[in-house]
Amino acid sequence: MSSGENTMKTVIIKDCQEWDDFHTPAKGKESDTYILDLNRVMIRDCLGCWACWLKTPGRCVQKDLDDFYHAFFRADRAVFLLKESCGFASGNLKSLLDRMIVSVLPYIEYTSGEAMHVARYDKTPVIEIYYQDTFTSNEARKLFIEYFKRVCVQFHWKIKCIGTISEYKEGR
Repeated sequence: MSSGENTMKTVIIKDCQEWDDFHTPAKGKESDTYILDLNRVMIRDCLGCWACWLKTPGRCVQKDLDDFYHAFFRADRAVFLLKESCGFASGNLKSLLDRMIVSVLPYIEYTSGEAMHVARYDKTPVIEIYYQDTFTSNEARKLFIEYFKRVCVQFHWKIKCIGTISEYKEGR
């Protein structure tokens, strides 16, 4: 088997500092990995200009995420390593998710009884979400998880799993 045939393309969006060696591939597997470390990069807020829909379809006028978009939409797998911030997603992660609007078209379709934007791409990575379990209540944890489930539904992303970082480490 030639190099690259068995390589899984992975994007890691790291918003917590708990695990610095996460990008290390599992035993016996090669990995082509792109890491976006939100602890080191400030994501600019969405301008709300609609250029990603109308002027430059699928491309944001702010160029700070060009490499990330390229890696994300070619990946087989996207892993989110999340921290809780005041009971919710960090502002930097929220800005990133707002900027993922490039992944859908401005057109609306009605499916499952709700209005949703049409997916721009046929292929998107399978999503894995792992979070630091530092919530002060079960209600806060549930809201956090439900928010990310809705984000994935709206962007037409398929979720493989949602769990704590500790659970991921144990199963690795």
